[in-house]
Amino acid sequence: MKCHTLMVQGTTSDAGKSLLVTALCRWLVRQKVHVAPFKPQNMALNSAVTVDGGEIGRAQAVQAYACGLEPHTDMNPILLKPNTDIGAQVIVHGRAIANMDATDYHDYKRIAREAVLESFERLAAEYENIIVEGAGSPAEINLRHNDIANMGFAEAVDCPVIIVADIHRGGVFAHLVGTLELLSDSERARVVGFVINCFRGDIKLLQSGLDWLEEYTDKPVLGVLPFLHDLHLEAEDALPREKIIKNENTKRFRVVVPVLPRISNHTDFDPLRLHPQVDFCFVGIGEEIPNADLIILPGSKSVRADLEWLRMHNWDHAISRHLRYGGKLIGICGGYQMLGKFIHDPSGIEGESGSSEGLGLFDLETTLEPEKQLRNVQGELVIGNAPVSGYEIHTGVTSGPALASPAVHFENSTDGAISDDGQIMGSYLHGIFETTEACLAIVEWVGLVEAQAHDYGEQRDAEIDRLADMVEQHMDTAQLRSLLNIGVKTA
Repeated sequence: MKCHTLMVQGTTSDAGKSLLVTALCRWLVRQKVHVAPFKPQNMALNSAVTVDGGEIGRAQAVQAYACGLEPHTDMNPILLKPNTDIGAQVIVHGRAIANMDATDYHDYKRIAREAVLESFERLAAEYENIIVEGAGSPAEINLRHNDIANMGFAEAVDCPVIIVADIHRGGVFAHLVGTLELLSDSERARVVGFVINCFRGDIKLLQSGLDWLEEYTDKPVLGVLPFLHDLHLEAEDALPREKIIKNENTKRFRVVVPVLPRISNHTDFDPLRLHPQVDFCFVGIGEEIPNADLIILPGSKSVRADLEWLRMHNWDHAISRHLRYGGKLIGICGGYQMLGKFIHDPSGIEGESGSSEGLGLFDLETTLEPEKQLRNVQGELVIGNAPVSGYEIHTGVTSGPALASPAVHFENSTDGAISDDGQIMGSYLHGIFETTEACLAIVEWVGLVEAQAHDYGEQRDAEIDRLADMVEQHMDTAQLRSLLNIGVKTA
């Protein structure tokens, strides 16, 4: 069996690469094709734990779900998790190997390329089709040397490339033509077509531009994808910008998440953002924390630095005031570590070695250690005795008397803590709100009367199906079948 590969690259970051790969994956599953997603190199602070006990970008995990697969480290062999403005933790085949600045990593890419090709070859031996997602733009001239994320990869495996651009940003024809012009002759030759994303309005008004683009480049436009209102797809990295419109007549309560400089896995909160009875907001730099029923301290890639930043902005005082007025508080992963008395980093795992005083709301301390804890877990939430599942991604080892009142019971262990007054909860468990029963128990704990169960997994699956419908309705599926060698669709 020969594996056929198609790569999606974008004119910019957030042009629609993740969306299109997810859409194509689910569309191919509908064609009864055994397909897998692949992203050679990802830079993101949203990640997931794989079935083989490693770590990959969250977007690739969602693409795996679109394929009906468990996420695997081969789907994203290189993951970069920024921990400073010029450096990142480098994760290869699911395991953190080092912190590197941009210059060091640029030199390391020759080695990273080997890991990328190893993973790709394993997937190619198992699947009929692979849909590959590029990173950023292939026209970033300063990153072309030893490229493994875009055309460097496409050239290495000799696969065709689709280029997608977001018309909502403006200048879509300049983006597409400019990107094409900055490619080498061989790279330009492997571009098999364009996709325009986020179009609103009458397609007739765009047609003259499409005709010009095809004539000027001698490349077809394979699809014009509409702007999908109220679409939810878990973000690769950037915080969601759109406000979710909810029924004004529904009784709701307010959840606030402070946005830390190195916030990680903010997709944890998507089930709450989408919950019809939750008024959710992220609070950013320069904003005051408003009155709320629940404050959640999120995960962080640099916990001690983010804790200092939180104090600099007086958010610690806002949290104290929130608790005095009876509000509930949850800390997830790094946010949980902040709730203790101290965070120790003797080895300089996340920055300069040393210790930082925590918020002192739990009698516990955390020590950061080189070996990262990565595991998928299932258990029972103490609140409401609700079943819960999720995943752990952390370097901290936490100890102290507060652990005698855990937040979660697993088969042979426990996790987190709950305060004696039942007002504060901390847990290492990412994805804690995705389990319908656990989410319901938590919103009831916060005080929502007549709380409704919200099935986030079902909603996510329905959103992916919307994307597959979009491919069927707005792309040249005959061309796609030809490119992917999946035959002619029969009636």
